[in-house]
Amino acid sequence: MTDFDRLPTDRTIFQNAWVVDDVEAAATRWAAELGVGPFFVTEYTDQFSNITYRGQPSELSMVVALAQAGPVQVELIQPTTSQPCAYRDSVQPGTVGFHHMCVWTHDIEADTAYLNGLGYETANAGNASSVRFAYYDTRPLLGCMLEVVEYLPAIADRFQRIADAAVGWDGTRALRPASEL
Repeated sequence: MTDFDRLPTDRTIFQNAWVVDDVEAAATRWAAELGVGPFFVTEYTDQFSNITYRGQPSELSMVVALAQAGPVQVELIQPTTSQPCAYRDSVQPGTVGFHHMCVWTHDIEADTAYLNGLGYETANAGNASSVRFAYYDTRPLLGCMLEVVEYLPAIADRFQRIADAAVGWDGTRALRPASEL
């Protein structure tokens, strides 16, 4: 076993994410100008639990649009919370910016211990329905946050359906409700 084999994080980056002020406008523009889509839109208002921001109890809400661009999932995030959050740590209201890369986690406690041990603070963490996630402030290393999402077959299957929708997409219906997945 090498030192790399001991690293807890699955280092396969499957998602890149941007913070935007208007998800629908941004997704429509990505589709029209870059040919990325279709985007599946979800509003998260009360789906989160056990949310922390830098170790303190907090709240989180947002509108998210997900699409696939080749091997990478694209996430556009419109924060709607008035609470401090990882999204606003690096992308201020009124601006658009790259926010994070995302990897699966198979052991979120080990990932947290490892990343915190390197000095990368947990910016936000919690549950989205039954899925645990965390954002680590890896900006000193990566210039952006790193998100880990607990690997669950149901979530992987949902993400595969998003990828499948992009194959041969003809540009119609760039925005779709996530309920169509």
